[in-house]
Amino acid sequence: MNLRKLEAKDAPLMLEWTRDESVTRDLSANFGKKTERDCLSFIELAKEDTSNIHLAIVSDEDEYMGTVSLKHIDKVNKRAEFAIAIREKAMGRGYSWFGMNEIIKLGFNVYKLDAIYWCVSKKNTRACKFYDKHGFYEMLDVDDDILRMYEGFTDLKWYIVKNDKKSGYGRRPYRLFSLLNIKTIGTENAGQLSYLEG
Repeated sequence: MNLRKLEAKDAPLMLEWTRDESVTRDLSANFGKKTERDCLSFIELAKEDTSNIHLAIVSDEDEYMGTVSLKHIDKVNKRAEFAIAIREKAMGRGYSWFGMNEIIKLGFNVYKLDAIYWCVSKKNTRACKFYDKHGFYEMLDVDDDILRMYEGFTDLKWYIVKNDKKSGYGRRPYRLFSLLNIKTIGTENAGQLSYLEG
């Protein structure tokens, strides 16, 4: 698994998740009407955009699996919004967790952010289970300027990761965690095998 810049060749596979109602039904934007041309335009705009970072999550063979983003990068308050969308093919295979960890590290180590936040619809049980499983906790005190971007949405669950030793994954310090990339071999119908030596 890797992160890289979005490329034109990703557009058809990006269109795949925009048309997948199981992925988009609880998102704030209407992705269902997107075309391949829209995806290509997004990829081109991402090359010049300094307020948002959009990267491709790809397999070891460089196949596009999804997009992970830091949006609304606020250099004054040192914060940004996290977002991710992946293809059905990538679900349950570690791509979401990999992409999330890598972009959080990028935000903290390269962009020197203090906090990364995001929200999901409470109806999006798959996303809520994912974040809860990985130790994130709901953020109850959300700044008004962030809430204004989601005016009209009332069923949102907010999360935050802070770049310090006192906060982080809810009550769990971010710096206590370390990400290991473990080689995984997938099979057609018999699951996956991961291994490591240590």
